[in-house]
Amino acid sequence: MARTRNRRDFLRELGVSAAALPFAMNLPSLGFAAEPMRKKRLVVMFSPNGVIPSAFWPDEAGKDFKFKESLTPLEPFKDRTMILHGVCDKVRGDGDNHMRGMGCLLTGIELFPGNIQGGSDTPAGWASGLSIDQEIKRKLQSDPKTRTRFGSLEFGVMVPERADTWTRMVYDGPNKPVAPIDNPYQMFAKLYGRMKDQETLKSILDDVQSDLKTLEAAVSVEDRRILEEHATFVRELEQELKSEPVAGAGASHAVPEIEQGIKEENDNIPRISKTQIELMVQSFSADFARVATLQYTNSVGGAKMHWIGVNEGHHELSHNPDSDKASVEKLTKINKWFCEQLAYLTKRLAETPEPGGPGSLLDNTTIIWTNELGKGNSHTLDDIPFVLVGNGLDFKMGQSIKFPKVPHNRLLLSIAHGMGHEITKFGNPDHCGAGPLTGLS
Repeated sequence: MARTRNRRDFLRELGVSAAALPFAMNLPSLGFAAEPMRKKRLVVMFSPNGVIPSAFWPDEAGKDFKFKESLTPLEPFKDRTMILHGVCDKVRGDGDNHMRGMGCLLTGIELFPGNIQGGSDTPAGWASGLSIDQEIKRKLQSDPKTRTRFGSLEFGVMVPERADTWTRMVYDGPNKPVAPIDNPYQMFAKLYGRMKDQETLKSILDDVQSDLKTLEAAVSVEDRRILEEHATFVRELEQELKSEPVAGAGASHAVPEIEQGIKEENDNIPRISKTQIELMVQSFSADFARVATLQYTNSVGGAKMHWIGVNEGHHELSHNPDSDKASVEKLTKINKWFCEQLAYLTKRLAETPEPGGPGSLLDNTTIIWTNELGKGNSHTLDDIPFVLVGNGLDFKMGQSIKFPKVPHNRLLLSIAHGMGHEITKFGNPDHCGAGPLTGLS
């Protein structure tokens, strides 16, 4: 404890504010970043409505596999990718498959009875347990060596404001859904000061930039490059905040006070996605959290992806039969676009140095891309997509694995073990009997 106080006292003597402390304490040349323990990180990325199996799953098992069309954006990262086929959500009980697919995806346990009606099945409520990301967060936060400022961060992209079983996959406990933040500037305010108006946010940005300049004189040449990257990111966000367009406002008009941030509109999804990814990468670089989720829309999400030539809603298309070749082609393009977002996040992690250690953020981070359904028009909970990228869990990457319809609870156990949390059951224990999945590590 004395060493921690000395670190903070030293930085305060330099004039560094609380907002910059977590970042500053990870700079190697200040002598604070040396940790015996690797900073392992976990990201869960969600997209809805199942996949087109013939355009998604490799035909081959093992290392000599070929990406199908929906997964081709991962070609540059094949040696860091693991594709798991045959992992099934075997949790049953109340709710339709969209609801159970979403609410049981990370919790591995039944939904409570409730009054939310979906499809033709029984109504249901929230999940009756916490999600694996929050289980891992609690473990990390319980140890001073792995504790971070936030523990976990929940990012969203066009997640509906309504709170129901279709819109929440993260749970802090039974009946405790956690809402993702899908406004990038609300997330920015959370990370850098919880400010509500643009002028106050600008003041916080100025303080952070001043802190970074103060640190320049006390760190090595190599660390100055890291500082400059972080400062550039802060400046770019400040400029984007200043240049946010105002409908109907001309050059001669005073800019009125408007709600800060990118408008949450369907056609802004690509811009929101990129900004959220950049915020996540920066939050990892600053060690604000080691667990994160990135949720695109929601179960039964109906985004219309005009930017890739798809004008129909995603959920609407997912219900069409396999014989509708035009719909199959469009759904393949939709899942390929989601995979492009995964590939962009992977690229950004790969090119960002690991502060205080060797390699990149990707060397210590695993992203898990998943879905609430295996296939949209059948609403099956078999063969739930699980695509893993990165080396944070120390799994044997660069392979396609085919399982004989195993419960996804066993994968949740494997993820926990990969993050150093040796639990023997998670969610419904009836689906954990055989323990973590074999062949992953």
